[in-house]
Amino acid sequence: MIVYNIRRAKYAKQLTSSGVANRWNKNEEYVIYAGGSISLSALEMLAHRNTIQTNELYKLMVIEIDATRKDVTQISTKDLPENWRLMRSYPLLQQIGSDWYRQNKTLLLEVPSVLIPSERNYLVNTRHVSFYEKVKLLRTEDFGWDQRLL
Repeated sequence: MIVYNIRRAKYAKQLTSSGVANRWNKNEEYVIYAGGSISLSALEMLAHRNTIQTNELYKLMVIEIDATRKDVTQISTKDLPENWRLMRSYPLLQQIGSDWYRQNKTLLLEVPSVLIPSERNYLVNTRHVSFYEKVKLLRTEDFGWDQRLL
């Protein structure tokens, strides 16, 4: 499986996580968010950042994950409440992700994108026992933002 992460160049040298809370995790839970496509990763980055710093370099991280079905916990839209896409649902989604992270049974959590629910994002648990064995940074590439998006 190939997934994608876009981040500022200074943070793209290795697969790390800040542990900062986000939609599917709480603080001190070290997960890497990745998109199932480059375009979804770019759209997610645009949606979650106040501004893209045009004076900074960005990198596309191409990540290979040697995952089998047993390495993935899937969350589908039918598993979620009707209002799951709203900001007020953050605590519920964070609890779902936190439970997955703390149980530490699978390497990946596959979730629907809030922006495009038919597409998938992946959370990679950097503390999972198979992280270093199954997750590899294949390469990084320069990533430029089209000014029409900014």
